[in-house]
Amino acid sequence: MITLTEDDVRQRLDPTEVITAIESAFRDRYPTTIIPDRIHLPTTQGVFLIMLCHDRDANVIGMKLVVVQDKPALPEDRIQAAYLLFDPDTARPRLAASANYLTDLRTAATSAVATKFLAREDARVLGIFGTGRQARAHIQVVPLVRRFERVLVCGHDPTQAREFARKMSEGARLPVESANAQTCATQSDVLCTCTTSQVPLFDGKLLRPGTHLNLVGAFQPHAREVDSRTVKRARVVVDTYDGALAEAGDLLVPVKEGVISRDHIAADLNQLLTGKKQGRTSPSELTLFKSVGCALEDLATAELLEH
Repeated sequence: MITLTEDDVRQRLDPTEVITAIESAFRDRYPTTIIPDRIHLPTTQGVFLIMLCHDRDANVIGMKLVVVQDKPALPEDRIQAAYLLFDPDTARPRLAASANYLTDLRTAATSAVATKFLAREDARVLGIFGTGRQARAHIQVVPLVRRFERVLVCGHDPTQAREFARKMSEGARLPVESANAQTCATQSDVLCTCTTSQVPLFDGKLLRPGTHLNLVGAFQPHAREVDSRTVKRARVVVDTYDGALAEAGDLLVPVKEGVISRDHIAADLNQLLTGKKQGRTSPSELTLFKSVGCALEDLATAELLEH
C-alpha cells in the first residue's frame, strides 16, 4: 500500500493533469460510476463526511473522510481530509493519503473545467470571494484555462484580504488586488465564491452580463453564497443533479422561495462535456456553476497519486 503525507501529495499532483483527469472523468467515466449520497454525521465540533465512488470499469473504489469544523482553532484547519483507494475484489487498500491539498486542488480544478466550457474566451478579470485554502487554490488553478490579466480578492476582513492579496501576488503570475464586495462583483469576468458564508455575499444586480460564476463554498441546504436574483438571472450547471438537489442551498433556497423551479438547472457536468446539453448560449448570458463536491473528482485525482 502506498502511504502519502501532505507534502507527498503536493509533490505528486500537477494542477494541469488534475484538470485533465477531472474533465475526462466527467465526460467519459461518469456513466459507469456508482456514487452514493454523501454521508453527513454531526459531531460536537461540526460534521464528519464520508464520500464514496466505485468505478466498475476501472475496478476501483475510493473513499474520502472529511471533518468540517464549525469553529477551528485556525481557519486553515476548518477542513481536514484523508483518502483511501481500495481493490473492490479484496478490500485491500492500495493507497492512503492525507487529502487536504487533494481536496483544495480537485475543487479548484473542477471549477477550472466549468470555466473552460462556460466562461467567455475574452475573460480578463478573475474575482475571488474568500481568503482561505480554496481561494488560494482557485487563484493558482483557474488561470490555467483563461488568459486573466488580474485577480480581485474580497474577504470578510479587509486587512486580512489585503495581506492575502499581497502574499498571493508574490507567488502568482498575475497581480492580485484586494477589493470590496461591490468592486469584485461588478468588475470580475469570472467570479469564484470560496467562503464559509451562509448568506449572500453581494447583490445579484451588480453582476455584468456575460459573467461566469463558480460557487464552491456552501454545501448545506440552508446555506448560500449568492442571492436568488443571481440564480434566476443565470444559466445554471451543477456537478451532479443528486448532490445539488440534496445540498446546494444556493439553488434550494430560491426553489423554496418559488423564484425558480428545479428545471432551472440547465445541465450537469457530464451533459455539458458530452454536448448533450448546451452551455453558454450568448456572450451576454450569465452562467453559473454550482459545486457541492463529487466523489468522482476525488477518485480521479487520487488515482494520479499512484503513478
